[in-house]
Amino acid sequence: MSMEVTAWNQLYRMNERQERRALSRATLRRVAAFARPHRLRLAWFLGLSVIAAALAVGSPVLAGRVVDTIVGGGPASTVVTIALVIAGLALAEAGIGLLSRWLSASIGEGLILDLRTAVFDHVQRMPIAFFTRTRTGALVSRLNNDVVGAQRAFTDVLSSVLGNLVTLVLTLSVMISLSWQITLLALLLLPVFVLPARRMGVRIARLRREAADHNAAMGNQMVERFSAPGATLVKLYGRPDAESAEFAGRARRVRDIGVRAAMTQTLFVTALTLVSALALALVYGLGGVYALRGSLDAGSVVALALLLTRLYAPLTALANARVDVMSALVSFERVFEVLDLKPLIADKPDARAVPDGPVAVEFDDVRFAYPAADKVSLASLEEVAVLDARGGEEVLHGVSFRAEPGQMVALVGSSGAGKSTIAQLLARLYDVDSGAVRLAGTDVRDLSAASIRGTLGMVTQDGHLFHDTIRANLLFARPEASDAELWEVLRRARLGTLIESLPDGLDTMVGERGYRLSGGERQRLTIARLLLAQPRVVVLDEATAALDSTNEAAVQAALAEALQGRTALVIAHRLATIRAADQILVIEDGRVVERGRHAELLAQEGRYAELYRTQYAEEEELAA
Repeated sequence: MSMEVTAWNQLYRMNERQERRALSRATLRRVAAFARPHRLRLAWFLGLSVIAAALAVGSPVLAGRVVDTIVGGGPASTVVTIALVIAGLALAEAGIGLLSRWLSASIGEGLILDLRTAVFDHVQRMPIAFFTRTRTGALVSRLNNDVVGAQRAFTDVLSSVLGNLVTLVLTLSVMISLSWQITLLALLLLPVFVLPARRMGVRIARLRREAADHNAAMGNQMVERFSAPGATLVKLYGRPDAESAEFAGRARRVRDIGVRAAMTQTLFVTALTLVSALALALVYGLGGVYALRGSLDAGSVVALALLLTRLYAPLTALANARVDVMSALVSFERVFEVLDLKPLIADKPDARAVPDGPVAVEFDDVRFAYPAADKVSLASLEEVAVLDARGGEEVLHGVSFRAEPGQMVALVGSSGAGKSTIAQLLARLYDVDSGAVRLAGTDVRDLSAASIRGTLGMVTQDGHLFHDTIRANLLFARPEASDAELWEVLRRARLGTLIESLPDGLDTMVGERGYRLSGGERQRLTIARLLLAQPRVVVLDEATAALDSTNEAAVQAALAEALQGRTALVIAHRLATIRAADQILVIEDGRVVERGRHAELLAQEGRYAELYRTQYAEEEELAA
């Protein structure tokens, strides 16, 4: 490796370093646990790295022997033999290099697979509060950048440290045996190589961090503005020019930083290339004088010059080995940071299934407070310095009610009263702090998550769909469903005729969050998905609140299909839609303040009657 290549490599390695952290024995133990399945390949990889390092020193020594043989007028057969040995070493180095690269890729990609699946599976078990607080981009970065950074500890750092150590020891040994004076002078030039690398590396790292911040900001701007709702907001409020100016300003700053970084790098590499030339001049000059005096062979001069090019790379790498190891371990720690967040919801070892047959829903003196941020999130994932200290305040205070099998219980009340919280507790998206939520007489904490998912279906106001086909969005509820079953639920959801009219039918892409469909069509498709799942309990969380009267009528007809014969918990925004409910609960400030049927509550002249009259008056005004 030339001095110039070494300079570039070391500079880029400096740019990638992060802040130093103390080695944690616990972290190292966990790293070892992830490495254990790859230990055999890892041993072979490290062994080959040592052999490759030893072979790298052999070629310069043999090259010196060739020169000595030629100068001494030795037989041609000796020169040919040495040349063949050099060729053999080159072939061996090439073969070992290919095998090492395969082992490196195999270990590295295997580790990436293990880490990514571990983080992905763990994140899926996190509570909804985790996702409401975390920036998606920061979480995705843990699965991509940090996982890749972690695998460097195995493929780059370990082999680099071991290989460079062997190379350094062998190179120095051979150089000292040839000429300790020249070797000493070569080592005296090392600070000229290493110290500028540290200073320039820090400066360029600072520039690159600033560029990374601007790139991240541009990335966030693009993600938010290029989504359907974000693009709509920009167009509605007439801000394209301002958005473009803001984006262009950041892009220009990244350009300026790139120019400065490129010039700093070029200046650094040029200076070190000059040092390389001076070092070689020293070897040839001083070595040549020694050779003319007869105290050093001509071949030794050539060998020293070739060995010099292999000396600085391992020296600088080993001088910075601790920082390299720390940098790799930082990525592991960032991955472990996510894995150390404990899921709030977990199945008990003896968790059982919801009993067969009709299902009753019961809330028994339920009290609940949303978890504080430190229980469900990380400051680094929220991209804040300190987590929000708020949380832990009780939002449900002794809520009790029962829905018999096949009954509909409606929840009404002001926004923020706790209605959606009740629905989330029933689905066991959170666990109660005290009291109990029961399905078919069994506490949901004693049931398996899979059983709850198979028993309960929910339709929310936003009716979320994945950027995929209609078929894929439906099959998310029941992957084994046939096309005939898909068309049946679409018909029951009042969507069959529409989907049949589309050129691609079930294979029509719905777009991001389903934005290629109208609001009513999107909601009916989520109802079709619910029908396909065939739940015994249905939760409707303001499923028609955002729809106009025409779409609401179509959705209500689809909902009638979904509710038929099922126990239902309905959170209603429009009170006219829940007149037929078996029981209506008025929720205010986390408490049930009224309960009864529609006519009974109107007769009480309480909060329900007030809500109903207010809404009725507003609808009359709009109609007028």
